[in-house]
Amino acid sequence: MKEIFSMWKDTKMVVLVALSAGIYAAVLIPFKGFVLIPGITEFRPASALPVVLGLLFGPAGAWGAAIGNLIGDFFGSLGIGSTFGFVGNFLFAYVPYKLWRNLGLVSKEDMEPNLKSSKQIIAYIVVSILGSAACALFIGWGLEILGMVPFAALASIITLNNSIPSIILGMPLLIVLYPRIKKWDLLWTDIIPEADVPAITAKSRTGAVVMVAFILVGLVGGLIAAVGGGQALLYSGFASTAGDALVGIIAGIGSIGVLVAGFMQ
Repeated sequence: MKEIFSMWKDTKMVVLVALSAGIYAAVLIPFKGFVLIPGITEFRPASALPVVLGLLFGPAGAWGAAIGNLIGDFFGSLGIGSTFGFVGNFLFAYVPYKLWRNLGLVSKEDMEPNLKSSKQIIAYIVVSILGSAACALFIGWGLEILGMVPFAALASIITLNNSIPSIILGMPLLIVLYPRIKKWDLLWTDIIPEADVPAITAKSRTGAVVMVAFILVGLVGGLIAAVGGGQALLYSGFASTAGDALVGIIAGIGSIGVLVAGFMQ
């Protein structure tokens, strides 16, 4: 995880943060009027971007997604929940690039995300769903414990709202962008000093497995507890009451566990 801090020493990476944030916000803002949950979330084709930004720009893409989402919140949904939105969108880009490298979905010799093989395409779909789920888990947990929106409704909507654009729109976007980013030497692994690029080790692979486990335990376990406690999924869940203690505990364990697993990588 050290690269998310050390990258701020590199001018190119800082520029990529600004570029990522600007692009993400620019695509988010025009759709602020297509509200799904008033003051919380909206129709988001911009969700195609964080996974792509993470795979191409690594930590710069993750910071850019977090900052871009915060900028977007200033145009209709800024509030205390934006803190969780910041971290959630960071994870939306962070989790995919970490798992791409450390989960063993692609070989060490085939790490660059060009999507030229069926193995890479499958890996892209897997990390997109897990990144979307991590974002949904953290934001859903935060707004549940704040008593703002029921976990079952918000987490299920965000997971779908993130996953579908990430796969359907993000995949062709990555195919188009990768050769240009590679040609311009802007892949994060080409910019960050080799000493600051985390090595793929037994510890990092374990961290990736632990990260996936916490995402699944937090999200699936939280949804089961929420539904068992009377909450409903998707739009029908808006009538439910947030603030269920068991949901908060399970989703909280998952959310904090994802962050801890990040430090193992």
